[in-house]
Amino acid sequence: MQIEKIKGNQTEQLFKAVLELKDMEECYRFFDDLCTISEIQSLAQRFEVAHLLRLKKTYESIKKETGASTATISRVRRAYDYGNGTYDEMLGRLYPDENPVPIIKE
Repeated sequence: MQIEKIKGNQTEQLFKAVLELKDMEECYRFFDDLCTISEIQSLAQRFEVAHLLRLKKTYESIKKETGASTATISRVRRAYDYGNGTYDEMLGRLYPDENPVPIIKE
């Protein structure tokens, strides 16, 4: 989707650092130093929106449950449907027992 726009030495360094995180506590500390609370909450909210989209929840129920705007839900939906497939891949790893109805791409 936008991978070519973000590739570069600084991004590479950041992603390598994330891959070096050893546990949840270290992850919390790293992101606490790296991001504002609002930025972390925004990322977490987007990931939860993707999770609820994967479970076929309606925009209205997602908005109510997460507080996300319809614009955010639409943005996540676009990435979920037409992106690189990593939302579904990561959610599948986190929740292997969930059996969401697969999205049929046109």
